[in-house]
This record gives sequence, C-alpha cells and structure tokens, in this order.
Amino acid sequence: MDKVAVIGVGLMGGSLALCFKDKPGIRVAGYDINPLELEKSMKRGVIDVACASLEEAVDGADFIFLCVPVGLLEQYLDRLLQISLKPGCIISDVGSTKASIAHYAASRVLPGVYFIGGHPMAGSERSGVEAATSLLYENAFYVLTPDETTPEDIYDRLAALLKHTKAHIVRVEPQRHDRIVGAVSHLPHVIAVALVNQIARYNEEDGLYESLAAGGFRDITRIASGHPYMWRDILLNNRDELLRLLRDWNAGISKFTDLLETSDGEGVYREFESAGAFRSKLPERRKGMIIALYDVYVDVPDHPGIIGQIATLLGDQRINLSNIQIIESRADVPGVLRLSFRNETDMDAAIGLLKKSNYKVQL
Repeated sequence: MDKVAVIGVGLMGGSLALCFKDKPGIRVAGYDINPLELEKSMKRGVIDVACASLEEAVDGADFIFLCVPVGLLEQYLDRLLQISLKPGCIISDVGSTKASIAHYAASRVLPGVYFIGGHPMAGSERSGVEAATSLLYENAFYVLTPDETTPEDIYDRLAALLKHTKAHIVRVEPQRHDRIVGAVSHLPHVIAVALVNQIARYNEEDGLYESLAAGGFRDITRIASGHPYMWRDILLNNRDELLRLLRDWNAGISKFTDLLETSDGEGVYREFESAGAFRSKLPERRKGMIIALYDVYVDVPDHPGIIGQIATLLGDQRINLSNIQIIESRADVPGVLRLSFRNETDMDAAIGLLKKSNYKVQL
C-alpha cells in the first residue's frame, strides 16, 4: 500500500488528499502547522490519519506533497532532508513558481529521494480545508517540472498517482513554466492591484470614483483582492520574469500613449481588433490560474417580488445559487441582475431554465 503524506491540508492539500483517499492501495496521512485545520480535515474525512508532527506524517511515505506557501517551500524541504525518508520517496509541491524550488532541490535532495516540482493550475476564491473538494483539479492543467536527472520511472509513478485528480498532466521545464505563468497570472494580478490603487488615490479627492467603480470595473479587478502575504512571496520568487514582463507591459502602455497623443484612431482600432481576435481563440471553459467566475446576467423588470421569483424558480429545481446581486452601475455589464454559481453545472442548468421561462440571459 502506498502512503501519501500531505503537508498542509488547506484548500490545495485537502483537495489532493480527497482525490487520493479511499482509492485502492493508497493511505493518506496529513500534517498541518495549524491544529484546527488538521482537526477539520479529520472531521470531514479528508485524510485517513492526522499526524502531530512532520516526522510522523512522512515516516514511510512513498509520496510527499508540500502544500505550503511558496515562501516556505525551501524551509520545509530542508526539514524533510533531515529526516530518514523511505528510499524511492517522491517529493512534490503545489507552488505557482517552479524554477527557484527546482534549483534549490537539485543541490540538496539526497540519493534515492526524488523531487519533482508540481503546479496544479486551479483554485478557488474560498480557502481552507472546508473548501477542499475532489473536483478542484478535474480538467485543469497539472504541471510537473522534473529535471534532466529525474528517472523516467520516477516521473511515471508520480504522473500515475496524479491521474486520480482527473487533471491534464503537462510536463514543462521549470523556467518555461515561470515565464508563461508569470505572463498569464502573475502580471495580471500586478496590473489589477496597480489599477485599483490608482483609482483609490483618485477617490481620495472625489468619492464618486468609489460609487461608480462597480459592475464591470469590480469584475475585471477582482484578482486585486488576493492574499497579500501569498502574492508577496510569489512575485518576489518570480522576480526576474516579472521585471521582464513589466518592461514589456510598460512598452505596450507607451504605445497606447503615443497613439492617443497623435490621435491615431486607426492604430487604436488595430490594437482592439488584434486583442479581440486572440482572445476569441482562448478556451472559454478550461480551468486555469485565474479562477473562473460562474456568473450570468439577467435583464428583469424593476418590480417587487422579481428576485424572489427567480430564486424560487432555481430553488425548486435544486439549482444551487451562491449569490445574487442587483447591478446599479451597468456601463460594462449586460444585465441588471447578476446570479453567481459555484460550478459550471449549476450555471448551465440555470441558463437553460431561465431561458425556458423567457428571461433574457447573458454571460
């Protein structure tokens, strides 16, 4: 029987544990620095055994998953290498940067113990083991970053275990991973934070900014609400790539500045046209680094009881509605009522039911 040790049983680690738990030939041990999270994970049946120490959790483990913040990965790896691990043990992680930990591990991992960096490209706006689900990684990309010294049979063992997540396993070099993820995830977070802080400064002089920055503005900047400590560590860890990306971004902004200064309408048109063409080719319903929103917008008449009617309509069909919001500022939002769902299945069912009931629905 394979023993899988999950270090850090929050959202990511807890979801991994649920993917492995109760599978034939697998026993899941969990450890968390927060005893409350460990207690919750046992009550929810996320792990088979809760361990009071890191040493107990990894004793005899065939696989160890470090599901801790990026800034703590090196510290935990050092602690592991002071423990007598089972020969052939595979250590992996779930951090969103890979080059630094891969380089660090390459110079420290003991003979007979293997490190393969990992990054499941999925997440949730909720956190903690309460939000853990065995469906978190389903159909998402799960990146593995072995180095050139990793034996193929070792890589195959880890990939075979991770098939229980139902994710798409992708093999990528660590530096290439950081370059791409920096562009599609880290850079957008920086841009969103800078934009929100810019508007916040304007709002100090005129409070109407805050009132009108609803609807579309709130949606496109929602990633600016990321955890400050987590994003501090991620951005500093991927510093070199981010500096390159920010220089490219500044060049793009300078180009727009030049287009406006010269009143080049055709140039502005081309920028929007090319962006729209590329964006239209992007997969619409693929799990990725930036968490998908399962929102639909409904145009409804403004009269008493309409919200209750829609909520009842969905409730009668056992469609789980996670949030409902009346939109006041509609400059960039195609509807007066926003309905939010926790997953794509509920969203699709709601769209079909609302259209059947003659409501105008838009994504």
